[in-house]
Amino acid sequence: MISRRHFLAAAAPLAVLPTHAQAQGQGQARPKVVATFSILGDLLAEVGGDRIELAVVVGADIDAHTYQPKPTDARALASAQAMVSNGQGYEGWIDRLAKAAPFKGRAIVATAGVATLEGAPAPGHSHAHGPDPHCWQDAGRVRRYVGNIVDGLAMVDAPNASFYRERGQAYDKRLVTLDQWIKDEIAKVPMAQRRAITAHDSFRYFTAAYGVQFFAPRGFTTESEPSAKDVATLIRLVREQKIKALFVENMSNPGLIDQIARESGAVVGPRLYSDALSGPGGPAPTYEAMMRHNVTALVAGMLKN
Repeated sequence: MISRRHFLAAAAPLAVLPTHAQAQGQGQARPKVVATFSILGDLLAEVGGDRIELAVVVGADIDAHTYQPKPTDARALASAQAMVSNGQGYEGWIDRLAKAAPFKGRAIVATAGVATLEGAPAPGHSHAHGPDPHCWQDAGRVRRYVGNIVDGLAMVDAPNASFYRERGQAYDKRLVTLDQWIKDEIAKVPMAQRRAITAHDSFRYFTAAYGVQFFAPRGFTTESEPSAKDVATLIRLVREQKIKALFVENMSNPGLIDQIARESGAVVGPRLYSDALSGPGGPAPTYEAMMRHNVTALVAGMLKN
């Protein structure tokens, strides 16, 4: 459990997203819904619109793997009617935070019913530690995320259930279009050139859905640290296969990728957004924008392989 002393520490305020209803000064009570991190916050905003009061625990450009909850997070969760989390062990701190709050609303797990892949072993380990939680890297699987969010909001706020379902259906159509666009873009790259290096192994679902092979010095959590041998092996692989597509994720330390680039002759491409969106002024302020940005960068890099 997170200690009382920890929650009395100084903290930045939780990101609360304003809605149209707030701007209009409407007095109708709306359910308070907390999303654990920025990507889920965007999906919630697409479904909930101005009928919910939305807060996001882990904001843009912040790593949810290593996040340390703050007092404001507990206060927001204590008064929330619903919480949307990714599940699959992604938010390792969420159970402690919910207990400390305490949270008494409806827990909506976005990955419920989503087919998962086994996570890659962390460096120095022979076995993976459960399922890979990065299911959102497949736009097809995100359709199930949205369905779970729609169902959860409809239960929490039954009078607006039809509103949530209509918005969910409209967003689902956009996700179908996004999924096909990704496939069409990746198809522009010859099969033998569909290889890329990233800082940590967060693109396994992208590989399964779209046929791009990723290599990473870290496992599927940014908390794992590769050994010198792991890094040397990866550098040799980059040289042998003439991989030019190297990328750093927005919440990763670029040091490892820079080292691999220096010692292999490859070039680091535009920053990818894997586990967090960018801020409003960045290239990936929404889930759709994130996927389009990443795919455009990957295709340009892989064509140089």
